Amino acid sequence: MTVSPGLQIVWLMVMAIPIACISWTVTHEDIFREPREYCAQRSRSASSVFTRKCFYLFTCEYCFSHYVTALFLVITRYRLLYMDWRGYLIAGFALVFVANFYMGVFGKVKLEVRRERVELKQVEQEVKREQNGPGENVRPAA
Repeated sequence: MTVSPGLQIVWLMVMAIPIACISWTVTHEDIFREPREYCAQRSRSASSVFTRKCFYLFTCEYCFSHYVTALFLVITRYRLLYMDWRGYLIAGFALVFVANFYMGVFGKVKLEVRRERVELKQVEQEVKREQNGPGENVRPAA
């Protein structure tokens, strides 16, 4: 069955979202912190290069996104532009690229939100100091 190029692009953009989400969660979020720290330690200290590289892939969102993409290609049989093996190859690299673009944007947004929270806490502390008057110590908000 032939799928229009426009629909293939829509699938590309949509399928990259869960790939990015899974890759980011495993490589950055606290829920996977302990296994990720173990993998990071093993990626530095394992005796064989192969073992170090296998553990490293769980600490790098770019590396991990290739494996998540491969899994998605097996599950969905998504192909891009060609309906044979070349379509899988192109789809794989395109999905990795778009997913990593999404993760880059998400990382910048998350950093900006964190920065705004810090600035908000500083403003809140200044307001409390002004309300309490000069010379009184105010504990910083936790």
